Amino acid sequence: MDPAVLKNYAVHYKTGALIPQELLDKIKRASNFNGGYLLTEAIEASLLDLRWHKLSATDVVKDVDAFEKEALESTGIDIKAVPPRYRSSYFQHIWSGGYAAGYYAYQWTKMLSEDAFEWFEEHGGLTRANGQRFRDMILSKGATTDYKSLYKSFRGRDASIKAMLKNMTLNKKA
Repeated sequence: MDPAVLKNYAVHYKTGALIPQELLDKIKRASNFNGGYLLTEAIEASLLDLRWHKLSATDVVKDVDAFEKEALESTGIDIKAVPPRYRSSYFQHIWSGGYAAGYYAYQWTKMLSEDAFEWFEEHGGLTRANGQRFRDMILSKGATTDYKSLYKSFRGRDASIKAMLKNMTLNKKA
């Protein structure tokens, strides 16, 4: 949704006219529709994933439905209006692909990306210099240094959830 990026692709296929601001405003207003619902589903999935991975090798789960219900009730997120998106029997992320108790990483990386993008906005936007700084301080480092230290060095502080909440319109004061 950045104007500097949109001008490169958000154009009419025949006339080349830029996408109207009125349409951009409408898209932005609609972009967070059901944001609280989607976030709750993601939190439920993360908590269920973590609960399965807290079991010891000797623990026996005889009733998966009861296990799932207790996992959500014990955290206070058993919300009737937001049933879990995933059920254990088909929630592949918790059983394969190297996620093992890591489904929460989706929300963690969303928070980091929103916070990092906020840095770009605070420092003049998507400029070559800002991109190079991000490349030099984060992308080029790979797994050579603790990620938290890399991020803190780039951002000038620890990561914050405020930008994510603001962009989800869940916290108008963020």
